[in-house]
Amino acid sequence: MVMEVAFPDSRFRRHFIDSDGILDGTKDFKATAVKIKSKKFAVAGILAALIWGAGLFSFASRVRSTAKDDETRTDAIIALTGGTDRVATGTELLKRGKAEKLLISGVNRAVDWNLLSRTIETLPDDIADKITLGHVAADTWENALESRNWMEKNGFSSLRLVTAAYHMPRSLSEFKNAMPDATIIPHPVFPANFKHDEWWKYPGTAALLISEYNKFLLVSLRHLLPFFPDKTISEDE
Repeated sequence: MVMEVAFPDSRFRRHFIDSDGILDGTKDFKATAVKIKSKKFAVAGILAALIWGAGLFSFASRVRSTAKDDETRTDAIIALTGGTDRVATGTELLKRGKAEKLLISGVNRAVDWNLLSRTIETLPDDIADKITLGHVAADTWENALESRNWMEKNGFSSLRLVTAAYHMPRSLSEFKNAMPDATIIPHPVFPANFKHDEWWKYPGTAALLISEYNKFLLVSLRHLLPFFPDKTISEDE
């Protein structure tokens, strides 16, 4: 026997009940549950996007306002390849006596000092023996490991880190993780083609900044995870 029952609660439609008293409205309840879950996921997604966006603008502000200390002397200067003016800035600091030695980390194996020196203006002849080319590192993580090995080999405990301003937060994170006891002074370089003011108006700058921000978040997460495997690199020959 099947009879029709009208529920007083306006939230429910009229349902049919068979002789066993089982509601034939399962599909309605499942659909409602799916809608509720979908709304929750949508709200969570919007919140995550807002947090990510706020973090991006905070990151951009940090990049733009990175302080530069030109006076403090350190044991070493470390310049990371991969952008304009980094090597020239590192060698200029060495010429000014801001450190004993300079490591240029991440140099292509096909590049030697004779070739690299041609890109640097007014380079004294006696400075070459104070400069080491690091050919091992292929990314920022390996830059930090290569630099740590070189620092330990030379008995250094302080360094001036030279890289692009937009690359500095991630570089500092990697270097501090690799050398927690070392004194690290950031020395950002500001490439002319990177637009720090109103960066969102320039597609190239915006894409680079967003990419660097996402990499910074991943690096920060990796440093927080105790089970993440360590990385080792070979000594440069």
